[in-house]
This record gives sequence, structure tokens and C-alpha cells, in this order.
Amino acid sequence: MADPRLYQIGTLASLLVYGMGWLDFDITASRVVLLLTTVLATQWVCDRLVGGGARFGMTARSALISGLSLCLLLRTNRADLAALAAIVAIASKFLIRVHGKHVFNPTNGGIVAMLLLTNQVWVSPGQWGAAAFFAFLMACAGSLVVNRAARSDVTCAFIACYCALLLGRSFYLGEPLTIPLHRLESGALLLFTFFMISDPKTTPDSPMGRLLFAALVAFGAWYVQFRLFRTNGLLWSLAACSTIVPLIDRIAPGSRYAWNAPRSTSTPAPALRAA
Repeated sequence: MADPRLYQIGTLASLLVYGMGWLDFDITASRVVLLLTTVLATQWVCDRLVGGGARFGMTARSALISGLSLCLLLRTNRADLAALAAIVAIASKFLIRVHGKHVFNPTNGGIVAMLLLTNQVWVSPGQWGAAAFFAFLMACAGSLVVNRAARSDVTCAFIACYCALLLGRSFYLGEPLTIPLHRLESGALLLFTFFMISDPKTTPDSPMGRLLFAALVAFGAWYVQFRLFRTNGLLWSLAACSTIVPLIDRIAPGSRYAWNAPRSTSTPAPALRAA
């Protein structure tokens, strides 16, 4: 099976080009170059430090996914903070690990770290429009087919739980259906669902564990938004729930995921390596 990361890179890069060229996304070409160069350079340095320099051709694909996601979501007026976010995103894969598995999705970890460290960064869902949203939705749905050996189950479980929570709240409050549907028409939600929570290297190893994880993230995001009344509930919830993935893996163990390997293949990673 072809590496599903190639499809993900193509989808994210196409969205970024379209957004910059036709939707006036608030990011410059120089900032894109800075972020992508920084994630690749950080990945190369970290690979060399842990003795995996020969693997850079493969690990660079994961770094590009993280860099493109940062281009679509992260906004700041300072180039140094943008570069720092990219460094933190990639370095976290090597520095924060449990049993050879990195804990945080790189993009999520980098953004949340910067939101905690400074008030000079923010998250932008982008100016999508109905046509762009629908096209990206179809592209993301295609990733479920291409990525069938990875973690499509956690994507489906998350979106089902999150939709149920949004619709249930609106039904309880007597809101018209257009309100929860409008909340679901978010490009940032698509990025989160198909490229962040579905990261096969940071989700639980077992199918049951992934279903539990998806439900916890969905509830946490809903709680942050509608009970704590804070923005970026999806990001905060994923970061918090990622810290309990090692416990979920211990309670419900499963096969460790490896790129380009069948789902049944168990491939425990060396202690300091990251893809």
C-alpha cells in the first residue's frame, strides 16, 4: 500500500495554495517557506542526533504534514514565534515519549505550547466559503480510503460523538438545526478530524482504546467550548487527552502502528525515534 502521508501532503498543500491564491488566507509565501523549512530542518537535526539520519527521506513526510497544518492554522505577527512553534512541534516527537511512542500530535503540541507561552499567537480557521469547505470535505473523506490501514476508526468515532453532542445540546435548548450545522461547517474542524486526532502514531494502539479516546476528546472539546466558554476547545482537549494515551495502551494493549505496514503488524519503535 502506498504511504498515506503522500495523499495527506497533497491534500494539505492543495488547500494551502488555493486558500492563499483565491481565499485570501492570512499567511504570506515567506511565512510558508519559513515554517516548512524549519520543520524539515528540525526533523533532520533530530534524526541525526538519534542516529536515524538515513531515515530522513521517510520522516520528512510527517514533518511536512505538520508544517502544512501549521501554515493553515497558526497565525502570529512574529516570525521568530512561528519558527519556534515549528521547532517545538517536531522536537516534541523526540523529547516527550512513553515506551518509544511520542505523546502529542506535533501540530497540536506546537500550537498548544505557543498558546500557553505567549499571547501573540492565535489560531485561524481560515476564510473558507461553502465551495472550498465542500471540496476539502471530499478530499478528507478520500483520505479515509487511502489511510484505511491507519486510524480511520478514531476519525469516524470522534466526528460521530462530536456531532451528537452539538446536536443534542441544540435540541435540548430548542435551537434551530442551522446553528449546530453551521458550527460543523469549519475548515479547522476538518483539519483536526482528518489530520490531527487521526494521527496513527499518537492514538491508542487498540480499536477499543481509540473509540474511548475519540469520545473523550469530543466531550472535552464540547466542555471547553460550552461550559468553560473558551476558544480552541478541540486543541486543548486533544492535548489533555493525549496525556492519558499511555494509560489506555496499558489497559487495552494493541499493535503499534508503522507506516506502510499492515494493521496487524506490531512494530515497537526504538526509544528515541520518531516518524
